[in-house]
This record gives sequence, structure tokens and C-alpha cells, in this order.
Amino acid sequence: MADEGGSGQEKTLEPSAKRLADARAQGNVPRSRFLAHALMLGTGTASLYLLGGELRDAGQLLITHGLSFSAAAARAPAAMTEHVGALVYAALRAFAPVFGLLCLAAIGAPTILGGLMFNPGLIGVRLDRLDPMAGMARMFSTNGLIEFGKAALAVALFGAVAYLLIKARVERLANLVVLPLPAALDAAGAIMYSAAGGLILAVVAAAAIDAPLQWFRHRRQLRMTPEEAKREGKDLEGDPQIKARVRGAMRQMARKRMMAAVPKADVVVTNPDHYAVALKYLEQRHAAPIVVAKGADDVAGKIKEIARANGVPRLEAPPLARALYRHVEINDPIPAPLYQAVAQVLAYVHQLRRYASGTGPRPIEPRDIPIPDGMDPWA
Repeated sequence: MADEGGSGQEKTLEPSAKRLADARAQGNVPRSRFLAHALMLGTGTASLYLLGGELRDAGQLLITHGLSFSAAAARAPAAMTEHVGALVYAALRAFAPVFGLLCLAAIGAPTILGGLMFNPGLIGVRLDRLDPMAGMARMFSTNGLIEFGKAALAVALFGAVAYLLIKARVERLANLVVLPLPAALDAAGAIMYSAAGGLILAVVAAAAIDAPLQWFRHRRQLRMTPEEAKREGKDLEGDPQIKARVRGAMRQMARKRMMAAVPKADVVVTNPDHYAVALKYLEQRHAAPIVVAKGADDVAGKIKEIARANGVPRLEAPPLARALYRHVEINDPIPAPLYQAVAQVLAYVHQLRRYASGTGPRPIEPRDIPIPDGMDPWA
């Protein structure tokens, strides 16, 4: 089957879940009329068989009451209208269970093959359906010819079955007129059930062939070419170039937020050249110091530049800077193994602030701050 889009590719791939869902949203689902007929006939016959006693009594009462009325009532239109209305109401009440079961069968029949579906968008007038040329094209299309052949075959099959059923029961039907009403109703019910059974078997046989055929044709119609599958995959995953631009924009926004936090940091720990990590500690809010910014190479240089411009203290502690960069994400607290090393840094920063305010001596910058084994990625 060639691709309708003209790409020349064969539709060799099974339809994807998205393609099936899109077709379903447009009302394109497999349907089998013979399956619906079989379910309707079977439900109707079964309901009549199960409720046959009640329906027989109700029918007998309806016939008796329908033919029993006074001469005065016959001459009074209002009385006859009331009499007929009561008969109609009694008939509807008696046959309501059968009608209810048939309604459920009518809803369930399409659900078996294509699932329950309600799409308000499909309700409306489609003027293109009124185009006679389009109608002729559909009628003489491959699908139209197949449907016509199925309908002709079904008419021939069901006609032959009906002829055989009626021919075998003509004499029994003729004898009903000489039987009393209860016996005639019982005999008519038996004839109806046997005839309906034969007809149901014929319809079920047709449905057993048509339902799998409709399912297969529906799947075949929705098959995809490799190009269609590839294009759908791109649509689901998104354009790689667009995704790359989005990721780049998100990284830039995150970097801007990170750089905006550097002026508020307590200290910047450096490598000194390759890494820079900015720390912030609010004892009332944080159980441990927080990494508010970190970076390597050019980003590290930018962090140090911002820190220098805003008077944020910097401390060269290469092993600690590498450990913080490796093991702590932005806005996360430092891990417990680094508490002691970071405490030395913060103590130095506190002494430096006292010196700057004139309330303490100039502190000695700590060197070779030890960190636990396994924390330095370069060790």
C-alpha cells in the first residue's frame, strides 16, 4: 500500500498509540454492523425468553381489555381516548424491561470492538457530506464497493435463512388461528424462539467474520510509513534544536540568579584559578552553610570578579573548593564531613569582619585546611 502523502514509502509499521488516539478523537474506530445486529437480536430474544411469562400475561390482558369496552364508551370520544391511553401505558410498562435491555445492547455493541466513545465535536452538520460528487466517489470507492458486497451477501444469506425458517413453520403458523388465545400465544412464542435462534446463528456467523475483518482493516488503514513514525517521534520529543535553545536559556537564567546571590555571600572559597564556591550561613534559618554559587574556569572567574567588586571575602583553599564544587549543589547545605573545614573558614571571616570594624586584630589567613579522605576529587 503506497503512502497517500506521495512519499513513495510503504506503510509497513503498525499504528502508534498516538495515531490510534488521534483517530479515535476524530471518531475513526472499528465498527461491525453484524456484531451490533447479533447482539441486538440475541438480547431481544433472550429478554423475551426470560420475561416470556410476564409478557404473555400482559399481552393477553391487553388484548382482552382492548376488545372489551361498552357501547357508551364507543360513542364517547373522550372515553375511548382514555381507554386507548390506558392500554398504551400498560403496554409500555410491560415491555419497558425489554426496551431497556435493547438500549443497553445498542450502546454495548459498538463498545465491544471500538470502545465507548462520546465526542461532542463530531455532532453537527457537515456540508461536505451533501456534495453529490463526493458521495458518488465514496460509493464507488474500494471501501464503498466492499461495503456494498457485504450488504448484498448479507441480504442473500439472511433472506435464504428467513425463507427456510418460514417455510418450515408455515403450517404451524396457520394452525394458530384455531387454538385458544393462551395456547396460541404459547405456540407463537415457541415458533418465534426457534426461528429467532436460527436467524441469530446466521447473524453471529456473519459477525464472527466481519468483526475481525473490520478490526484488521482499521489497523491497516492507520499503518504508518517510517517517515511518519520518525516525524511523530520528533513531535513527541520536541525539536532537538528548540530543546537545546530552551536548555540554554534556562542555564542562563539559573546563572543570572546564581550570580545575583554572590554579593550576599559570606565568603568565596577558591582553588584559586579553576574553582570558586560562594557560601552563605544564616544561623537562624540554616542548619549548615549553604552553597549559593559555584563554577569552574570562566564561571569561577566571574564569581571572583563579582565578589571582589562587592567586598565579599575570598579564601584560597584548593582541596576544600574542589570538594565543595564536587559534592554540593547550588542552594544545598554542605555535607557533615565538611563541617569542620567550613567552620575554620567562617571563623576566619568573622575575625576579618572584626578587624575591618576596628574591634579585633588582623587575622591570620588559614592555610592547608584539612578535609576528610575521599572528599577531594583530585586526591
